[in-house]
Amino acid sequence: MIKSCLLSLAVVLGLVLPGFSADPVTPVRMGCGIMTFDTVPGWGLGEDGKSVLGSTHGGVVVDKAGNIYTTSSLGIFVFSPDGKVIRKFLGDAYSNIHDIEIRAEEDQEAEEEEVEEEVEEEDVEYLYGARNAAGEGVKIHSETGDIVLKIGIPTEAECGLKLSKWSPTAITVAPNGDIILADGYASNHIFKFDKTGKYLKHFGVKGNGLREFNTAHGMTLDTRYDPPRLLICDRNHTPKGRLLHYDLDGNYLDEVVTGLGMPTSAAVQGDYVSVPDLHGRVVILDKSNTIIAVLGHNADPTTRMNHRVTQDKWIEGIFNGTHGSNWDKDGNLYVQDWNVSGRLMKLVRVD
Repeated sequence: MIKSCLLSLAVVLGLVLPGFSADPVTPVRMGCGIMTFDTVPGWGLGEDGKSVLGSTHGGVVVDKAGNIYTTSSLGIFVFSPDGKVIRKFLGDAYSNIHDIEIRAEEDQEAEEEEVEEEVEEEDVEYLYGARNAAGEGVKIHSETGDIVLKIGIPTEAECGLKLSKWSPTAITVAPNGDIILADGYASNHIFKFDKTGKYLKHFGVKGNGLREFNTAHGMTLDTRYDPPRLLICDRNHTPKGRLLHYDLDGNYLDEVVTGLGMPTSAAVQGDYVSVPDLHGRVVILDKSNTIIAVLGHNADPTTRMNHRVTQDKWIEGIFNGTHGSNWDKDGNLYVQDWNVSGRLMKLVRVD
C-alpha cells in the first residue's frame, strides 16, 4: 500500500510540471491501492476549452443513467459520462444550490391520477437542493426541471426558535421521505421535515463541544450501516474538522473521524465514502472509517482553500478547494472545486 501511494505521488509530481507550458495536458494518477484514479484532462469543458459552469460552490450527483449533475452560480448543469452538457436548468430559481442529492421516487403526478387499470410506473428521480443564499430547500424533477417543493425558514410558531437568518448548507432524505436540512451558515441547527415540507423537529447547536456543530456544512445518508444514519461534516470544528454520526431522529451516535482539515461534504458508495476537504484534497474512508486514500493534495498554501484560482492557473491533478463529489456505478469519481471559473473533474478508477 505504501509503495503504491509513493508511486502515485511520483506520477503526480512528474506530470504536473508540463501544465505550466504549452504542452498538451496529460492524465495524472492519484490515490493508492484499490482507490487509485486517473484524471481526465478537459472533461466537461466547452468546445473552446473553457468552463461552461460559472462560479462553483455546490455539489455533484449521478443519476441511474450515469449522467452527472452539478450546481453553480448559474444553475444546474447535466453532463453525459463523456463530459457533454445534455441539459441545464438556469436562472434565479436554480442558482447557488450549495448541496444536492438525488433520489428515485414514485411519480407524484401519476400517483394523483385516477386510472382504471393498474400500470407499473418507473420511478422518477428528483433532485433535493440546499440553497444557502436563497434561504430554502428545494425539490426538483431531474428531467424537466420542475420545482415541486420549496421549504423556507421555519417560523417561531412551528419550531419554537426565533430565526433571524436561514442559510441551509446541506440536505439529505431519509428512507421514508423525511427531508433533513442543515442550517450550517446560520444557526447550525439541523431541521427535519416530512416529505411535504412540514416541520417535525430540530437538533444540534453551534459550538465546539462533542455534540455541537461549528458549521454543519455537509451531510448525507450513510447507507453503509443498517439502519442508515446521518453522516455530518462539522467543517470548522476546533482544532480540526470532523465527521459525526447521528441517527435519523437527531440522537448523537459517535464521532466518526477527526483531524480532517475542513470537510465540506460526503458521498457514499458501497462500503466507501468520499469526503472533499476545502484544503484541496479528497479523503476516502472505508466502512471502519479508516482513511485508505487521499486524492489531489495541494501543498501550496497560496492556491489551496482559494476560490480565486482562475482556469488559466489550474494544474491537472491539483485541487484548490474541493467542495462536492460523487461516484458513478463503475466507481469513478466526479469532484467539484470551490472555484471562480467553475471546475468539475472526472477521476477514472484504475483497475
